[in-house]
Amino acid sequence: MKPAIKEWNGHVGPVLDSKNGFDIIDCEICSYKHATPVPSEKELEEIYRHEYYTDEKPLYIERFKEDLPWWNLAYGDRYDSFEAELPKGQRRILDIGSGPGYFLKHGMDRGWETVGVEPSKQAAAHARSLGLNIFEEFLDEQLAPKLGQFDVIHMSEVLEHIPYPGKLLKLANQMLAPGGIICVVVPNDYSPFQAALRKSCGFEPWWVAAPHHLNYFDRSSLENLLAHYGFKSMMAESTFPIDIFLLMNDNYVGNDDLGRQCHKRRKNLEKNLNSAGLNDLKRQIYQSLSMLGIGREICLYAKKTVGEIK
Repeated sequence: MKPAIKEWNGHVGPVLDSKNGFDIIDCEICSYKHATPVPSEKELEEIYRHEYYTDEKPLYIERFKEDLPWWNLAYGDRYDSFEAELPKGQRRILDIGSGPGYFLKHGMDRGWETVGVEPSKQAAAHARSLGLNIFEEFLDEQLAPKLGQFDVIHMSEVLEHIPYPGKLLKLANQMLAPGGIICVVVPNDYSPFQAALRKSCGFEPWWVAAPHHLNYFDRSSLENLLAHYGFKSMMAESTFPIDIFLLMNDNYVGNDDLGRQCHKRRKNLEKNLNSAGLNDLKRQIYQSLSMLGIGREICLYAKKTVGEIK
């Protein structure tokens, strides 16, 4: 049976799932999957200024601190990639959705000039306590000129949350220096492992989380979106395919204790490879997995290209 086709406000595509009053469509106009209807900017502002770190993720900062040595391995990979590509004098970075600030703190400790934009008052306050320069705002056309130009723009777990990601990418292109790098991390959704879990194990689509997650990307749709806004893909990596534990019957969905146990095993794998001097091998594995569509997140590095933005 073919899925129903939905049209909404100029968007059209087959309905893949429905949850919390939203339909997820594979949009023929946008070329990526997204929720309909799209919440208003006022509704989303209330969520991300006041509710997200208290209601949706009350333990986020606490667990970030617990996981910090592991996070710093991931952050080190990203800064290594930036520094390998950029001349030594180009070390100014903007983190959009900077959260509790640890990504920027890692860069500051490496000698980078760091700026963060973070609408959550709780997260922004924590980041400032680390000595960081944080603007407690949403990035828009009014704020952008005040921030200046950057060599790198980083946005991790951002594009899935916002109504119109193209607007943010167009603004990011304008704020990047010639030859600058954008690094985007998003969940890898509707993946082969997720499809297998639905078909063989009867799982419902737990990753569908509107209105908090409005957009659903894979590597191809993310690369195409960035290309449309003036970026050429340089490299893509996956993160560890945590849903492999579900395929092995460790059902952590809705089970926080088991989820933390699975996460700890993933951390141990990556820390042990690093301790053995095999961090480059880990990155090669994740780059290969990204080509297969496997991995919980996609981390895409792209360079600003010369020419008009479409």
